[in-house]
Amino acid sequence: MYETPEDVSRLQRLLDESHAAMGEHMRSILTPDRRLPAADVVAALQGMTLLSLATVNRLGEPRVGPVDGLFYRGRFWFGSSPDAARFRHIRARPAVSATHLDGERFAVTVHGTAVPVDATQEGMAGFRNLLIEIYGERWWRDVGVPAQFAVIEPNRMYTYFTGSSVSD
Repeated sequence: MYETPEDVSRLQRLLDESHAAMGEHMRSILTPDRRLPAADVVAALQGMTLLSLATVNRLGEPRVGPVDGLFYRGRFWFGSSPDAARFRHIRARPAVSATHLDGERFAVTVHGTAVPVDATQEGMAGFRNLLIEIYGERWWRDVGVPAQFAVIEPNRMYTYFTGSSVSD
């Protein structure tokens, strides 16, 4: 786990603010007993999690596609080829939404702004270490170095959980 206590507190504030701003219909589904506290969200999202990432093309049309999601420091990060359509969209229109789903048992949805990052920079050592931990040194050299990465700076995040434990 790479989250600091401050990261977990920031995430909890985001979750609380997001849930407080929900409309009536959403509140009827994401009831308090179906929410997860930030510490449980962090525990449930260790390693690589598949995200459905939505971007917007130049015509204003939504495009959704799968990406490897990495939950690091209380935010979702993802990568792709620098010339991928999703990164062309993000460079022009950085608003994104993403959802991680584990069937009908667990979901996390985030809305925010995708901020491109250079994982080779000195200040990205922690994120780079996570990438190497998950994918290995060879992957980092062959795929990771030329890849483009981004972090979603969230303005809303919602959780949904119906199990007895996030580790089920």
